[in-house]
Amino acid sequence: MYACVCHAVTEDQVRSCSEQGLRHVVSTTRAGSGCGSCVARLRGLCAEQAAVAAGRLEDATSAA
Repeated sequence: MYACVCHAVTEDQVRSCSEQGLRHVVSTTRAGSGCGSCVARLRGLCAEQAAVAAGRLEDATSAA
């Protein structure tokens, strides 16, 4: 599914580079730099990835 229709950026593309934050997503994919209607969705995808990454860190530290 597209996260940004203006620049044909998919949710998977956003997820793959979102660990470095929204600015990185915009500079890498141009998503959010067109009409701006997708910015809330981009923020949500970045937050989801941050939560997943935090969960991975918690799992790794609890296993040690």
